Amino acid sequence: MVELVLRSTRVVTPEGSRPAAVAVSGGTITAVRAYDADVPEGARLVDLGDDALLPGLVDTHVHINDPGRTEWEGFASATRAAAAGGITTLVDMPLNSIPPTTTVENLAVKQDTARGKVHTDVGFWGGAVPGNVKDLRPLHEAGVFGFKCFLLHSGVDEFPQLSPEELEDALTELARFDGLLIVHAEDPQLIDGAPQRSGPHYADFLASRPRAAENAAIEGLIALARRLDARVHVLHLSSSDALPLIAAAKREGVKLTVETCPHFLTLTAEEVPDGATEFKCCPPIREAANQDALWEGLADGTIDCIVSDHSPSTIELKVKETGDFAAAWGGISSLQLGLPAIWTEARRRGHSVEDVARWMSQAPAALVGLSTKGAIAVGYDADFAVLAPDETFTVDPAELHHRNRITAYAGKTLHGVVRQTWLRGELIAENGVPNEPTGRLITRENA
Repeated sequence: MVELVLRSTRVVTPEGSRPAAVAVSGGTITAVRAYDADVPEGARLVDLGDDALLPGLVDTHVHINDPGRTEWEGFASATRAAAAGGITTLVDMPLNSIPPTTTVENLAVKQDTARGKVHTDVGFWGGAVPGNVKDLRPLHEAGVFGFKCFLLHSGVDEFPQLSPEELEDALTELARFDGLLIVHAEDPQLIDGAPQRSGPHYADFLASRPRAAENAAIEGLIALARRLDARVHVLHLSSSDALPLIAAAKREGVKLTVETCPHFLTLTAEEVPDGATEFKCCPPIREAANQDALWEGLADGTIDCIVSDHSPSTIELKVKETGDFAAAWGGISSLQLGLPAIWTEARRRGHSVEDVARWMSQAPAALVGLSTKGAIAVGYDADFAVLAPDETFTVDPAELHHRNRITAYAGKTLHGVVRQTWLRGELIAENGVPNEPTGRLITRENA
């Protein structure tokens, strides 16, 4: 029995966009039919006109910080923002919450905190920290999608970085059960050797996080993954200098994937005003020429996917009163704005909405093994984002749903209005307004 039919002149499928009618039953896509196919008796028809019907976005890099730092963000507020922005599934990072997700017991605390509050489906990353190699397999068996580590200070003391020896120990263990290690790849010695100046000048902050630190860390990570035949994923790539290394490793067969983020693809160092700490993130937003090269890396497949790295904090931690980049928390909140931000720049560069769906839905779903997410195809979850691609809006922080409404996108005019978001055939947000939470907590086993 078909319960729902969504019809659009522009349905984005794995084979390309076309006019179609998508049939849904029991939360699953049961058919992708001709646009003018008869609507089955008893089914509800939603005619989307010329709005594009995309697979719901999958965001595998989100810091929700709940419990412990709920004043920074929380499961309810983060997933409201995600739903309003066309995201139907996200995976929560293991740090900035207290406790961090470094043991099975701590994972259970996270799941208990989230249960009943989430507007989207939510999964969890585990953490690899000094001394928890024994916890990695139990966390894997409990359903985390992989393990995050840092090679330098994470910004919070309860999630320490791995030394080179500890990194090898963790990756050796993960290789035994084909676990995925996701890495904040910046070399600590090169960071320590860079000029570290406090104050409001963005150029000083940019100099403190040089591209060379990313490049060296990625080079070392590739060598280790090659030697151990292990799976690794580079988080939030900002240095385009690393692209040749990454491309060569992929050609060689190293088990390597790479992400970048909307802020690296849409914002540039040249436009960051002094004192504008809402633009601070680590690694940093770099120059326009670097951004051009990142887009080329996306186009040729060197970079696999685009995810938010939504890393919120309280407004006070952005120290707007002094504008001191050295003292400000590093993180950009973009859950609700990632799709229009990327679409705005993608269309300017000649990319299609199909490209955006591949980078922001299909590829992140594949990264974490979500076999029923990321595509409009028979047998997949009926997760959709409805986008009016030619409409524009100006970003007003007051209309954002994440807890602390500070954003580097304030005042920017963006293309692409998210009209609706659907999760397993249920409307979860419309015109920026989320409905009641109906999301599920997912694991590798039940995703």
